[in-house]
Amino acid sequence: QVQLVESGGGLVQPGGSLRLSCAASIGIFRFYDMSWYRQAPGKQRELVAAITSGGITNYLDSVKGRFTISRDNAKTTVYLQMNSLKPKDTAVYYCNAMTRVGGLTTYWGQGTQVTVSS
Repeated sequence: QVQLVESGGGLVQPGGSLRLSCAASIGIFRFYDMSWYRQAPGKQRELVAAITSGGITNYLDSVKGRFTISRDNAKTTVYLQMNSLKPKDTAVYYCNAMTRVGGLTTYWGQGTQVTVSS
């Protein structure tokens, strides 16, 4: 069964840290580019961080220097380490997997809530 399962969300105070995980059951994980998106209430979903199958990373400007995306192909898991969290980081965070091997294929996780509040 194809699935992406996020975990690690929760409530944290401003300045705190969280580590999100996305465990993937999507076939050959190493062929996929992996990303984290977020969607705050009343706003569009936005790309937060991405890591290609080759390990190249890209970040939303507002999280550069605070968030780090990484992947463990052996564990078929992608991570998002979030430090120095701010209230504006509050959102539902979604994991995304995409590959063009064998045709364009995209999968989404169910999302995990991150709330930054004192």
